[in-house]
Amino acid sequence: MSTPTFAQLKNWADNYVKLWNAGDRAAWAANWRAVAPGEFSMLDPVGTPMKHGFQHCALDSYDLFQPTVRFRVHPGSLFICGNEVAWLLENHFREGGEERFAYSIETYRFEPDGSVVIRTYYKVPAHAAGDLGKLFETYLPDSPAGA
Repeated sequence: MSTPTFAQLKNWADNYVKLWNAGDRAAWAANWRAVAPGEFSMLDPVGTPMKHGFQHCALDSYDLFQPTVRFRVHPGSLFICGNEVAWLLENHFREGGEERFAYSIETYRFEPDGSVVIRTYYKVPAHAAGDLGKLFETYLPDSPAGA
């Protein structure tokens, strides 16, 4: 096995957002497995405990957040360097009847053994801060609210 090529990582990145926003869980999962058939490890966000496994790192997060959050890679912020991908992601959601978004910086390192290491950086919303904050009560129950 070898690391994914530039073309494979570009295709993965394009489809990551497109399939998430379309709500196509099966295709989104298959898109992941095309470039990362091995183990998953994730710091989401950095500073919280490491998560492991495809189910926990990808599918559980999809199931929790996809109905509420839509993605957009900020124009000009997609970087594919060797076996790593980084981007500035706009996470769009509705809160208080208004469309809002929050940024996250995300990095993905794809290893020759098929594994991937994911690192994300963002401000965790306060648990009492609207619908998104309530999702974080489930996702990061032990995090300081608004950390």
